Amino acid sequence: MEIACLLMPSLWAGLLVGVSFIATPAMFRAPSLTLPVALDVGRTTFARWNAIEWLLLGMMALAMVFTRPSAFAVAAAGVLDILFLIQSMILLPALNNRVAAIIAGKKPPPASDRLLYITIDVLKLCILAAVVWKQAGRIMSALG
Repeated sequence: MEIACLLMPSLWAGLLVGVSFIATPAMFRAPSLTLPVALDVGRTTFARWNAIEWLLLGMMALAMVFTRPSAFAVAAAGVLDILFLIQSMILLPALNNRVAAIIAGKKPPPASDRLLYITIDVLKLCILAAVVWKQAGRIMSALG
């Protein structure tokens, strides 16, 4: 089960990079996609991604229940919970409303929601990488 505490954050970090830092920016550079279409695809992608992140967070917590996680891992999971709740409950709905307004032809005022969402994704990635690093070290120490 110790390996699950390494694999879950590794999987989450890899998917986070793929969705948030590779696929999404690439989509907005596609010359054949209009801004409203790209935003609509992004809204759909991030709704599904949010559900997957809830699953990954739950699986990571479950793995921690069946192991003796370090204090660092528990603290990291707590911070990830808070960051993810901010994204899920505050930022994602605000961004969805903004996308709906743009698709409807309105021009919403400037907002920092997108930048804050990206900043939280960067923080989550750093935390997940730190958990992976610490857990890998823990497993290697146990192996001798």
